[in-house]
Amino acid sequence: MQNPSAPTIFLASSSRYRRELLNRFLDNYEVVDPEVDERNDLGLPPAELAQHLARKKAEAIAANARKSLIIGADQLAVLEDRVLGKPGEHARAIEQLLASSGKTMTFLTAVCILDPVGRARYEHTDKTIVRFREFDRRLAEAYLKHDEPYDCAGSFKLEGAGFVLFESVETDDPTGLIGLPMIWVADRLLQLGYLLP
Repeated sequence: MQNPSAPTIFLASSSRYRRELLNRFLDNYEVVDPEVDERNDLGLPPAELAQHLARKKAEAIAANARKSLIIGADQLAVLEDRVLGKPGEHARAIEQLLASSGKTMTFLTAVCILDPVGRARYEHTDKTIVRFREFDRRLAEAYLKHDEPYDCAGSFKLEGAGFVLFESVETDDPTGLIGLPMIWVADRLLQLGYLLP
């Protein structure tokens, strides 16, 4: 539910996972692909890069939607100081998973909300630590066949069967690992006057 007097909400993201999260409590919002270059041309460390990209996505949409509230987000998977992208295909996914076996991966999910009413910017980065059990290629192959997580950084889906690969997950907000930390987003929207169920 949304306050009729509140600005329209735009999600600056092409991620279906973020849309699915917003669908849990928002009836009316619009989705726009911000089409920003996600290369790290500035050489930023991962946490700064995630926030930079979330802000960049929000600002790309705000240029043509100045009266709307914009939610931009970006997520990075970091393994031993190396940022892992979305695998895109099976061979790269196998490579990412086998590199993760027995190790710890950090997920940084950054959000930037631009509020047209107060002309304010709110930013937050959620940190999730995933510890992987030791596994071999057979389990990695079986998992990929089941979930096909080729559009997911790190090559797994928490909302799928990804947990078979985990030893533990440390987080303040499990939705952050899916792509948008909804506890923080909901809190911010409530403070901005949106009526949520």
